[in-house]
Amino acid sequence: MGTSRPVEVLGGAVEHDGDEVAELEAAISETWSWARVNARAGAQALHPRLDFSAYPLVSRLGARGGMRPSELAAALRLDKSTVSRQIDAAARLGLVERLPHPQDPRAVTVQLTEDARERFDRLRTVRLERWRAALAEWKADDIAELARLLRQLARVDLT
Repeated sequence: MGTSRPVEVLGGAVEHDGDEVAELEAAISETWSWARVNARAGAQALHPRLDFSAYPLVSRLGARGGMRPSELAAALRLDKSTVSRQIDAAARLGLVERLPHPQDPRAVTVQLTEDARERFDRLRTVRLERWRAALAEWKADDIAELARLLRQLARVDLT
């Protein structure tokens, strides 16, 4: 890795003169901003009063189905109290419901309501169509490699 010297480039992006880790950090920062914009759009599409910070919770339930609150907290890397507040807020909007856990009557499972499931499925279909159109020129192997690398990066612990 080279030395890190930020250099302003066209469009406000910053290059780091060969420091690949600094370039990765900058790209991740840009990706976080992009993800927030997309989370806001997804939240608004599901319900106009859904806070974008709760969208990952609703999205995870849409992708995985019912989960215990503790499983949601672990999957989202959030503390249980934050997840509990997000579940409460989404439940008030009619997006999620708590049901008895099928194997443990003392526990609950959180899942999307039928209406939220239908809205989520429609939204996901539209989003996948947009992804496919945006990545139409990409090679399938490149898309698969990016997905693999992002999953690998998500396992990195920087704390």
